[in-house]
Amino acid sequence: MIAAIGTLLSLSPIVASAASAEAGKAVFTAKCKTCHGEDGAGNPAIAKVMKVEMKQLGGEADADIKTAVTAGTGKMKPVAGVAGGDLDNVIAYVHTLKK
Repeated sequence: MIAAIGTLLSLSPIVASAASAEAGKAVFTAKCKTCHGEDGAGNPAIAKVMKVEMKQLGGEADADIKTAVTAGTGKMKPVAGVAGGDLDNVIAYVHTLKK
């Protein structure tokens, strides 16, 4: 019976797909920090050059973050090399930036 429970837990989509904000921070630092800043408030110099107003990250829905990263939004281009588990982890990390 214990083996069966262990098998069920290992097959659980919740356990198998749990995103890691810690892992997402590493991807965010490598791929997003230059424009969005370490705290997600935006890099003022980049905002000025691009003539955009950057909003604090963290309050967006998962689907909106996913679309921004994979397809781009406004003047933001899609982010190359962020997909699958890395994308889930970035989404988890961005939610920690909400102020």
